[in-house]
Amino acid sequence: MERVEEWLADRAPDVLLMQETKLADETAPEMPFRMAGYDLLHHGEGRWNGVAIASRVGIADVVTNFGDGPVRRSPGADAIAEALEAEASEASADEARMVSAVCGGVRVVSIYAPNGRAVDTPFYRAKLAWFERLARWLRETQDPAGPLVIGGDFNVAPEDADVYDMADFAGATHVSAPERAAVAALRDWGLIDAYRLHHPEPGKFSWWDYRAGNFHKGLGMRIDHLYVTRSVAERCNAAEIDRDARKGNLPSDHAPVYIDLAD
Repeated sequence: MERVEEWLADRAPDVLLMQETKLADETAPEMPFRMAGYDLLHHGEGRWNGVAIASRVGIADVVTNFGDGPVRRSPGADAIAEALEAEASEASADEARMVSAVCGGVRVVSIYAPNGRAVDTPFYRAKLAWFERLARWLRETQDPAGPLVIGGDFNVAPEDADVYDMADFAGATHVSAPERAAVAALRDWGLIDAYRLHHPEPGKFSWWDYRAGNFHKGLGMRIDHLYVTRSVAERCNAAEIDRDARKGNLPSDHAPVYIDLAD
């Protein structure tokens, strides 16, 4: 929470999207955000997953879990191992991985896509199914002509330029053709990669493994994205990855990605 408060004080965003909070709703730190001038919308299940939106421009018309009901509560530690494989193909559908609200006239969506673990596993198939569910929600409930932002940890590097060396990712998740096709389907619906509007160059990453000094070596991936509809893209003055936030004491292995919109 201290790192979040530092970043809010430094950058003062109107809206902050957060992922993998690993909190239940009743334990979400509403007071620190309120003291910083933000309303907090949290959608969590406890030890796993969890997504949130902090806004100082209002929170309205809330949607969680694609509007499909309550999340599945995580099992106890003693039951996880035996249940995981059997439930992997369906579990992500009921996990706390999506929350949305209208903030300052823009529909914002905070997502935490499944990792997928390894290609051709139940976890990987669940990841692809989750992206199809996201695409279906867009088709059925949203208008590509309206103001919309989807941001968060997509766990997909959409292009070869989004990883430091494709040779090191041969046969791995995050770069497979079906995963990239799932993200391309979002673009086909009407979303635009806001970061790429301002940074077409390769070698810009948002995630670095903690091990072996990968951050300092520049061995990363761009898997955190802000996808926007055209009406928002036309207002987008800037887009950046805040690498400085990855430094210092106890950082996340992800760096914040942010965009600036004209009024």
